[in-house]
Amino acid sequence: MNHSMKRCKHLLVFFVALVLPCMLLAGEQTHKPITMELMQLLKADKDMHNMLAQSIALAKAHNPDVKTNPVRSVADYYNFIDRYVELLPQQIVKGPAGSVRDQMLQGICYFYYLVDQPLPELKDKGLYKNSLQYYPPFSAWLRKCADAWGDFLDSEASWTPAFYKQIYNDAAYGLQQGWYESPDNWKTFNQWFARFLKSPDVRPIASPEDPSVVVSPADSVPQGAWHIDGQSRIHVPGGLKVKMVRYFSIKDLLGEDSAYAGAFANGTLTHTFLNVNDYHRYHFAVSGTVKEVRIIAQNVALEVAWNPQQGKYVPIDSTGWQFTQTRGYVIVDTGTYGLVALIPMGMAQVSSVNFEQDVKAGSSHKKGDMLGNFLFGGSDFIMLFQQKAGFELTVAPMHTFAEKHGSDRHRKVEGYEHLLMGEAYGIMHGPKK
Repeated sequence: MNHSMKRCKHLLVFFVALVLPCMLLAGEQTHKPITMELMQLLKADKDMHNMLAQSIALAKAHNPDVKTNPVRSVADYYNFIDRYVELLPQQIVKGPAGSVRDQMLQGICYFYYLVDQPLPELKDKGLYKNSLQYYPPFSAWLRKCADAWGDFLDSEASWTPAFYKQIYNDAAYGLQQGWYESPDNWKTFNQWFARFLKSPDVRPIASPEDPSVVVSPADSVPQGAWHIDGQSRIHVPGGLKVKMVRYFSIKDLLGEDSAYAGAFANGTLTHTFLNVNDYHRYHFAVSGTVKEVRIIAQNVALEVAWNPQQGKYVPIDSTGWQFTQTRGYVIVDTGTYGLVALIPMGMAQVSSVNFEQDVKAGSSHKKGDMLGNFLFGGSDFIMLFQQKAGFELTVAPMHTFAEKHGSDRHRKVEGYEHLLMGEAYGIMHGPKK
């Protein structure tokens, strides 16, 4: 080999050694910052990388359809996150044709389905469930991912005339009912999602002068009522195991340092579910004076099942996951009926739980007054009643409601009827005499 050839060879080696790493780095930098952050986390934690790979593999085994489950590997997941943070919810995953509401819900569910698979490595670790979305290092990243997507949904790029036409034509959103403020006020997805009513008159408050009547805090579907025991716990599947019985602690829900952590012993817990199409501002369900206001930032998660018969993902609104989720609460003193805790609960991407500025310790409010709002996603709303309230859920079971009213006034679901904010939810019978 002559001298010039040797020199060219050395130059080629030098070029590869110098330029190739830069090319690879440039390739990595084509990912979005939130994706890069995950890549660094998984690079530093091989076990978490393996758990993500295993969760994706389990998701693929349960749903092998590439249209509804396109992510096949960790590399696919990186590309999915890149796209996800700049998409509208109904664009996240392709599936069977359906309403915009169904497409939105499928998009939310798919995001969490990938990381909601049971992993043996996380069993008996004290998590709500042994899936990656509850694993603290990954859960912290999920919150950041929700925030990154929220930045897009707060931008004008998230709002288009075509999208408005879609949701207007989908009756589930109620935009044709004349309930809401002018669409001219909506410049972003989140402005529409947290839309205001055009007038309080479109949501009449049941028995406004009767303090014993509790109204629905939001457009939502009640899920039931549970007794709180003398140790401030509720008994539900999946809770803290105590002598072969599983419980969730109200003290965990409100925080051990809350002055009211033990105030609801022997009382009642109830919760109600908001779907993606529902009006997402919530209101006072009772009248009274605010004693404490707090927001607790924790998980951003959603339990999801794949239904192969229906070919779609199904969200699971079980009782218990709320105790580990991002939430806020307001303790209201009703006087005769004692304290009531109003607890808006973020579900999935709803890491933003917001209270109105006038809601603070010492402020007084009437039922139906504005309490706050969620940003995008399905959500949940818990209420706690003291024993002296004698609370009873009065909303009709779905089959009873259907017999009385037919199917055209409210959307029907399994369990209880879908309520509009302000409709009668329950009654407080008061202290036993």
